[in-house]
Amino acid sequence: MPCTVVVGGFFGDTGKGKVISYLALADDIEVAARGGVGPNAGHTVVYKGQKFVMRMLPSAFVNERCRLLVGPGVLVDPAVFLREVEMVKAHGRVGLDPQCAIIELKHKELDRRGHLKERIGTTGTGCGPCNADRAMRVAKLARDVPELEPYLTDVPLEVNRAIDEGRRVLLEGTQGTFLSLYHGTYPYVTSKDVTASAICSDVGVGPTRVDDVIVVFKAYVTRVGLGPLPGELSQEEAERRGWAEVASVTGRKRRAAPFNFDLAKRAVMLNGATQVALTKIDVLYPECQGARKFEELPREARELVARIEEELEVPVSIIGTGPGVFEIVDRRDELGLKR
Repeated sequence: MPCTVVVGGFFGDTGKGKVISYLALADDIEVAARGGVGPNAGHTVVYKGQKFVMRMLPSAFVNERCRLLVGPGVLVDPAVFLREVEMVKAHGRVGLDPQCAIIELKHKELDRRGHLKERIGTTGTGCGPCNADRAMRVAKLARDVPELEPYLTDVPLEVNRAIDEGRRVLLEGTQGTFLSLYHGTYPYVTSKDVTASAICSDVGVGPTRVDDVIVVFKAYVTRVGLGPLPGELSQEEAERRGWAEVASVTGRKRRAAPFNFDLAKRAVMLNGATQVALTKIDVLYPECQGARKFEELPREARELVARIEEELEVPVSIIGTGPGVFEIVDRRDELGLKR
């Protein structure tokens, strides 16, 4: 059974939560592990008429059989973590690595003032200052927090054992490729790398164990906070096109631009993508809403998919046609990609 990594292709906000929740159900994922930065990333899942914004637990929670893990590379806000465990009633199937670093009040206070807030435009969730403490070897770890003790587990061991046993494993990334500390628009980036190789490292999985890397792109580009955005539209034009959005964690307005092929090609390269997921095509072409088959998409939408495949040289295997988990065109069978 495959081990799949799912990461964001632009500046975050690409719909990873939707894609992961769909895969969790469609592929009956047995183990899902979250990598990435921490609670500064919100993954939105719309399931059974309810909207969930997941900042700590994997979006695969919709599959009640799935083991939900948080890798040692992830920063943890205990209050957010415990709230999500309660919210989705996942007490008996959640595991947190004891080596996760803990975000404390002092980290949030530092993140909400000075150059991080005013120059970089961070989320204020404390992630950057906590990662700085981790690099200085002074961070508190999950094993030091009594209320987290019931959830502690050796995440790398669990994930690798699951792969050894042939179980279906999914690794969930956060943010987007060009918010990477190393590969993004520095200094307007997050506090660590978030490409596929880093997500594997966060969870403790070696690169030879991964079968597929799915990079998620939205049908247009959005960005929260400061930093360059090639082709940026005015707020008025973004609203006219229906591209004006707000961030799931901070509620800030997202800036918008058309789909950027140059950035997409680079994201495919940096992540070693084997597949592309394209979300919110229904925003570009409203007649796509709720479609489940490729032939149901209008000609213009199919032509966009074909152009993306031609320029990126990677198959577009999953197409999001609405906010719901199952509003998806899954082309993996027809493309011979289903493992």
